[in-house]
Amino acid sequence: MYLATTGRRPDAPPRPTGVGRRVPGTVVALGAVSLVTDVSSEMVTAVLPLYLVLGLGLSPLQFGFLDGLFNGATALVRLLGGRLADRGAGRHRTVAGAGYLLSALSRLGLLMAGGAAGGIAAALAADRLGKGVRTAPRDAMITLSAPPETLGRAFGVHRAMDTTGALLGPLVAFVVLWATADAYDAVFVVSFATGLLGVVVLGLFVPADPSAPPPRAASTRPVPSAFPSAAPTADGSAAPAAGPNAAPGPAGTAARSTADPAFRRVVAAAALLGAATVGDSFLYLLLQRGLDLSAALFPLLPLGAAACYLLLAVPAGRIADRAGRRIPFLLGHGALLAAYLTLLVPSGLPTAVLVLVLLGVFYAATDGVLMALAAPALPAAGRASGLAVLQTGQALARLVGAAGFGAAWTWWGPRPALVAAALALAAALTAAWRILPGRKARR
Repeated sequence: MYLATTGRRPDAPPRPTGVGRRVPGTVVALGAVSLVTDVSSEMVTAVLPLYLVLGLGLSPLQFGFLDGLFNGATALVRLLGGRLADRGAGRHRTVAGAGYLLSALSRLGLLMAGGAAGGIAAALAADRLGKGVRTAPRDAMITLSAPPETLGRAFGVHRAMDTTGALLGPLVAFVVLWATADAYDAVFVVSFATGLLGVVVLGLFVPADPSAPPPRAASTRPVPSAFPSAAPTADGSAAPAAGPNAAPGPAGTAARSTADPAFRRVVAAAALLGAATVGDSFLYLLLQRGLDLSAALFPLLPLGAAACYLLLAVPAGRIADRAGRRIPFLLGHGALLAAYLTLLVPSGLPTAVLVLVLLGVFYAATDGVLMALAAPALPAAGRASGLAVLQTGQALARLVGAAGFGAAWTWWGPRPALVAAALALAAALTAAWRILPGRKARR
């Protein structure tokens, strides 16, 4: 267990009985589900660029489109998943479980598609549909089970466990490829079986309603607001109470919460930065070209970024809880900009190590921190829907960014495309600095 080091605010609500100063068990259970699922998904992600570009002969433009589809073309499904999860108590786990199952089944789609581009696109779309359905309900369960003043640490612990799976996935893919003489089908089969295991863990160890207090903690007294410092809503009224144990309210609460000016500014900044983000797969392909790595060693590239992310996720969350979540989020994108610039220098082992470290810093300072930055402005009844709106905006923006970089690579070459991406990210960072809400909305 990870012990808290941050103190409680005097106006914070009472902690659920049994949690104390530890990360809630629901967060740890969800972390275990994500760990197993990420082993499954990262096995495929690690070999996908080689399978599509080198194995099937796709151009960078075609790969850019599929990579964008793989990461962002599920906007409506994200919104639907969040809305379904908010329809009643206990729905978050059901909706998330359906998403995990769909992603696992998509591995069989890759296996049966062979070299057909349509089949591959359908399988990738199914995987992203599953991710789109499950992500908002899962993150909402984290925010509903953890005290708001420790959301950064809770997300840090979850993302650290999630990244452990991302670290193990490429290793498993490497072992399978080595043992089967580069048989990609074997990777897809093992990935499918591992994904099913994640669904089982979710059903056995994650409670149906993470926001419900233990029976002995039940009380007839009203629960005080967990977010007294939340920004007012767009019409000037106070934001609805959104404590982690608040009972679900009307569905219209979600729509009112997403109109909050501070939340809308977070969504705008995340989308703007997402549009200037180059997909990781492109960065790994650039490193592979510079280092002239063999196909068997290519799946090991994500390990450096995953290891750095694993080490920094919890400290980054704690820093965000103490100092505010806006600055770490912006600094994380600054690390990504530094990675782009590093790739412009002559390639070598030191360059590769630095790029992977900077990628790890980027994810540690942005992934869970963004959810912790936005969640306090959302009521419990609309938490999944609101987070889905945020994730949708970011995903659509990254779809545009991935497709745009693939097109630039195809038309101009990799180096001019990377220069354009660095300039775009620098401009987006400058704008996001002004767009993101100030200190009152950080906690």
